[in-house]
Amino acid sequence: MQKNKVLKGLLAVSAVAAMFSSYSVQAQTQTAAELQNQGAQTGTNMTGKSAADGAVNNTNSQGMEDRSAQVGSSTAGQSASGTASHGASHNMGAQSGAMGASGAAGATGSSALSKADSKGIMDMAMVNMAEVEMGKLAQSKSQNPEVKTFAQQMIDDHTKGLQEVQTVAQAKGVTLPTELDAKHKAMSAKLEKLSGDAFDREYMKIGGVASHKEALALLKKNQSAAKDADVKGLAAKMQPTVEQHLKAAQQMPAAKSGTTSGK
Repeated sequence: MQKNKVLKGLLAVSAVAAMFSSYSVQAQTQTAAELQNQGAQTGTNMTGKSAADGAVNNTNSQGMEDRSAQVGSSTAGQSASGTASHGASHNMGAQSGAMGASGAAGATGSSALSKADSKGIMDMAMVNMAEVEMGKLAQSKSQNPEVKTFAQQMIDDHTKGLQEVQTVAQAKGVTLPTELDAKHKAMSAKLEKLSGDAFDREYMKIGGVASHKEALALLKKNQSAAKDADVKGLAAKMQPTVEQHLKAAQQMPAAKSGTTSGK
């Protein structure tokens, strides 16, 4: 009897131990499965993160490479542009230097006039200046319509003639006088003191007849004796106008009514 009880006790203990053992194995199996699942999920997440990180890194790397290529291309373009600009500037500088040298040579050559030709240009300028000044004086002092009309023509024609002389003088490097010389100042001063018919007669005598005879002689001399072709051409161009002025002055009643005709 006692042995049977002991045997039953042992069996009961064995059953309980078997139950605990089975539960332990099941628990361990479940724990291992859960750990495996978690590991799989963690691995997936890590793999995804790594892939994403890799994609980002690759993108960054590729982007940096692309930007590096763009920077390289831009730098090369800027370098080429700078080289081209430098070359263009160099060419422009060379051209400007050539033009400057050419202009200097032209100025030197054009100013190489003889003293006689230079004096001829200055004399032609003085004649035109004197006629303009006397014409202005006649416009303000004369009461004779014919005299005033003649004086206005002198102002207009000789202003144009003076401009033509100035153009040639500038091209030849000749400095022209800016005021009347002593001779022509004296002529203007003499007219300034007169008025009425006395003024008209003296103006037509001096500014009309005498001065135009002098101017015509000067122009003929320059046309024949000048060495420079432009000086010759200028004198020849002015002659017809001066001849017309002289003829008109000689026919004016104011010139004929004076004590002298200026001839």
